[in-house]
Amino acid sequence: MTQDFSPAPVDPPTQAVILAGGRGTRLRPLTDTRPKPMIEFHGRPFLEYLIEMLRDQGIRRILLLLGYLPQVIIDHFGDGTRFGVEIEYAVSPVEDDTGTRLRRACDRLDFRFLLLYCDNYWPMDLGALWRSYTEAGTLAQVVVYRNRDGYTRSNLRVADRRVVVYDKSRQMPNLQGVDIGFFLLRREVLTLLPTDGNPSFEATVYPRLIAENQLAAFETEHRYYSVGSHERLSLTEEFLRRRPTVFLDRDGTINAAMGRAQYVCRWDQWRWLPGAKEAIADLTRAGVRVVVITNQPGIARGNLTRADLDAIHARMADELKVVGGWVDDIEVCPHDWNEGCDCRKPRPGMLLSAQRKFHLDLSRVSFMGDDPRDGQAAAAAGCRFIQISEDYPLAHAVRDYLKAERIMTK
Repeated sequence: MTQDFSPAPVDPPTQAVILAGGRGTRLRPLTDTRPKPMIEFHGRPFLEYLIEMLRDQGIRRILLLLGYLPQVIIDHFGDGTRFGVEIEYAVSPVEDDTGTRLRRACDRLDFRFLLLYCDNYWPMDLGALWRSYTEAGTLAQVVVYRNRDGYTRSNLRVADRRVVVYDKSRQMPNLQGVDIGFFLLRREVLTLLPTDGNPSFEATVYPRLIAENQLAAFETEHRYYSVGSHERLSLTEEFLRRRPTVFLDRDGTINAAMGRAQYVCRWDQWRWLPGAKEAIADLTRAGVRVVVITNQPGIARGNLTRADLDAIHARMADELKVVGGWVDDIEVCPHDWNEGCDCRKPRPGMLLSAQRKFHLDLSRVSFMGDDPRDGQAAAAAGCRFIQISEDYPLAHAVRDYLKAERIMTK
């Protein structure tokens, strides 16, 4: 294959191509009368959420590669005007595999484009994907869920930001990670497909790209959600509920910090910051989920026990109840500064733990905190960060947040 090593354009692609032609047999009887991306959540088809996310990330044109019951999709989305994008369709026989659909549509693809499956939703940051892709300098890049929590069966292995093993059957040993789609690639990659037969894109193209060290991996710890099987539907239902959620730092945001290497070890050392209790109560009355995210190295250092910390948080909760406030969860890192854990801010482990627990879309979550490490953790997790300070305390931040999100307190 002749490769074009001309400089990559500065801006990400504006065309997305969505593979949406399969029968969805694993989802019968739900798919007896509709394609699987048209299964509804909260009154809207799954594909509608996906297309709106693409639009919000700067995608302007979408090519849907259809096969099974194509008219159901075409009738709903039309030319895309209602959704703020331009939508076109390429319909081929339902028996066509992914490679065949792409081969048939090759002349309608931009030189570089985003390719994705119709049944996976992941809160994509197209700018971050594009920067990673251009830095890698490869023909293609795929988003890989690291799968450290055993969320699904792995089908690949990554080393040095490259996919080095791919097994569509998921039978090989030592696999760690799963491709969730969301490819960035050059159109010339499709020349790796055989010119006859009915090939799978993944089964035929992945091995050739891997052999040439041309398949980069963008790894993520943020769960993806899908309509691929019945057991996933309840998780996707909760994820797409999109209940407003705020992460709050503790010391320096809710209560007065004790100073470097000093810790609140007893309730009599706790000092609410002005307006903090009332701000949390405002979030509660507005139906916003509140999760506290806090580093507590005093546990590792022997200044207090986990039981001591739980007692402090129980008293905190009691006083919040008096004013109508509620904290849904508290994520604690008990490790010392230099233990190298994944949870201590500025690492995003506690935020990712909350994501998995509540099926959050972290791109829609705001993290309010006073420390630079809070902002770094938010950035690493893909959250919005709101800086708290003496001049901009939690009470002001919550007021502005509720106004910006158009959330009314009850």
